[in-house]
Amino acid sequence: MAKKILANISEIRRYFHTNKDPIYFVSATNFNLLGLDEWVKNFTYICYMDCFDGRHPNVFVPSELPHDEFQSIEDINNYLLQHKEVIDLVKRKGGKPKFVFLMFDEKTEALVKELGGEVWFPRARLRTKMDNKIETVRIGNKAGVPSVPNALSEVKSYRHLCEIADKAGLGRDLVLQSAFGDSGHTTFFIRSEADFRKHEHEIVGEGEIKIMKRIDCRGSAIEACATKQGTIVGPLMTELVGFKELTPYRGGWCGNEIFATAFPPKTRQKARELTFKFGEQLRKEGYRGYFELDFLIDKKTGDLWLGELNPRITGASSMTNHAAFAHADAPLFLFHLLEFSGKPFNLDVDELNARWADPDMIDSWSQMVIKHTEDSVDIVTHAPQSGIYKMLEDGRVVYDRFDYHRRAVGDNEAFFLRILKPGDYRYEGADLGILVKRGRSMTNGFKLTDESRRWIHGIKSAFAARPLPSAQAFEDPAFKIM
Repeated sequence: MAKKILANISEIRRYFHTNKDPIYFVSATNFNLLGLDEWVKNFTYICYMDCFDGRHPNVFVPSELPHDEFQSIEDINNYLLQHKEVIDLVKRKGGKPKFVFLMFDEKTEALVKELGGEVWFPRARLRTKMDNKIETVRIGNKAGVPSVPNALSEVKSYRHLCEIADKAGLGRDLVLQSAFGDSGHTTFFIRSEADFRKHEHEIVGEGEIKIMKRIDCRGSAIEACATKQGTIVGPLMTELVGFKELTPYRGGWCGNEIFATAFPPKTRQKARELTFKFGEQLRKEGYRGYFELDFLIDKKTGDLWLGELNPRITGASSMTNHAAFAHADAPLFLFHLLEFSGKPFNLDVDELNARWADPDMIDSWSQMVIKHTEDSVDIVTHAPQSGIYKMLEDGRVVYDRFDYHRRAVGDNEAFFLRILKPGDYRYEGADLGILVKRGRSMTNGFKLTDESRRWIHGIKSAFAARPLPSAQAFEDPAFKIM
């Protein structure tokens, strides 16, 4: 007997509201897929950090066990999948478990197999290949999605770099990116030999490097999902980048805004078209499911350039999956789950994309990822709890009530998801938490608003810490957790 084909959004929503097999999102926190448990029955978050102090009904945090120092999110996930309490939970829930991750590797895949489960993402090896910034340029070239004028080459010295740049007509004011890593850590701005010397150990001997002409640009992000029916494209979001109040990393991502008029209509449409083309090329490369593209928009010309590909959910996913169009139809990640479920579906992707391009389908929200920006290390003694905060008329920020969902946010309010808890080290670059509010965080000139600065100050002021004993050595982790 042939499987029933899901023929419209209503049937897709009902399919997940009656989902039988457990689906687990395993990660350091549940931030990236916050709220998805309200769309999918039997959806559970397995987390290392308890951002909600045991008060979220679908977050499971096992007790802490001794472990090697984590070097990556993959290490955290592999620790969780081997934890007896997690194994017991999966066995207790039974069914045919499915697992989704922010990051995973081949060890993760083996651990999921041991649990009798399936990873609902493309294979780790393929994701790693797609994640290579050099490979992204090549995929974009095939798809007709242009990158900033660049050259791809190993770099042996500053003199060699100048030769490559001159040959490619890039000038001497350059931006270099290594194949892997977070943009805040592995993007280097080089306009002199002195600049090069500072980062030489991170450039020379690191294989192919992406060498770009420096442009005066604005960052943007757009998420999509490559399905067998075609690529479904979300809205173009602004990016908060490098604000010293939020991050110590120059060029480091620190938030997003989503609002209907974020960019001129022509820019929004162009970004959507390029994202669709890129998604269709990804399908040819064997990749399917959720992905995110960063576009760089030249401030002078308005030209759109491909920045990078994230073949996964990202820090912007909570924005995409909570937008007005998501509530009207379905969150973008639901289509990812649908793609991997094997359930036949038949959607008019062109019609869906046209509807999601309508400005009326986008409401205005912003999120700020707040890091500890001082060059200091101490131990947190008090941290503000997750929930809804209110800004008083005098600009003070106060805790109002507990909630684990941003939809409860009203005027002069924001939802704060706490990351750092009492007893944790607070070091330069440590994630304190994420603040989500209605409206914009930046001005039309893309500077932080005064209100945003008050929110940041209010949240940071709610943390208290004691000095680190002088004999205690500390080394901050070199990876981000969201």
